[in-house]
Amino acid sequence: MPTDLSPHNPRIALVRELLDPAGRREQRRFTAEGPTLLAEAERSGLQPIEMYAADRGLEAGRDLAERYERSGIRVYHVSDQAFARMSDVSTWSGLLGVFELPRHTASDIVARPGTVLLLAGVNDPGNAGTLVRSAEAFGAAGVLFGRGGADPFGPKVVRAAMGSLFRLPVAVVDAEELLALAAAAGRPVVAADVDGEDLGVAGIPPNAVVAVGNERRGVRGWLPRWDRAVRIPQRPATESLNAAVAGSIVLYEAARCQDPCQVAEKP
Repeated sequence: MPTDLSPHNPRIALVRELLDPAGRREQRRFTAEGPTLLAEAERSGLQPIEMYAADRGLEAGRDLAERYERSGIRVYHVSDQAFARMSDVSTWSGLLGVFELPRHTASDIVARPGTVLLLAGVNDPGNAGTLVRSAEAFGAAGVLFGRGGADPFGPKVVRAAMGSLFRLPVAVVDAEELLALAAAAGRPVVAADVDGEDLGVAGIPPNAVVAVGNERRGVRGWLPRWDRAVRIPQRPATESLNAAVAGSIVLYEAARCQDPCQVAEKP
């Protein structure tokens, strides 16, 4: 049976701190809210440290709460007001799990075979989470979040990734660290850039680090240099694609190019 918590219990304040990047770094924890994300975590073999549930959450997730309790995970029942303080959305679900932050490093990810996605200053958490999801869908080795951009375990990124963060390794990296790691591993850095070669002609070399940039400035505001650049051809009258769409197209092409890439001959 869930343990009732007073609205003033210090545990609630600690969970609320996880809404902030500094709180996540200090506690080495993050949150995932809602029955869908918690089910994705369970499917991925990941269990929370603890779970918090309001009345509406227990109604929808009683089976999950019972499975957690049988596994020795503490489930806490909180008031609606207390849950609202722990959630970052106005229409909250009533179920929230607290998880340990993974301990992957940039060097761990670069050492894995396959394409590595680099978010070179991507700030929008929805775009960042969607790109993590696309990276998993197209078989990337992992995702590197450029320092200063979106936090990989912020609540909005976790929601947009739809469970992919539970399965795909991610880490935060500085620009020069990334370039040094890529060079040491013999990985070309390929930037998505408006002045690059036609993606359909150039393709993506195996084991590349694919850099997708900021929604307005592109890669240029974060990454000082790269080995080659590619662009997605589109009609002149249209605005540039957003980071999530552009990155997903490049990741698809990278996956297609691995075995091996069949591209059109250059004129």
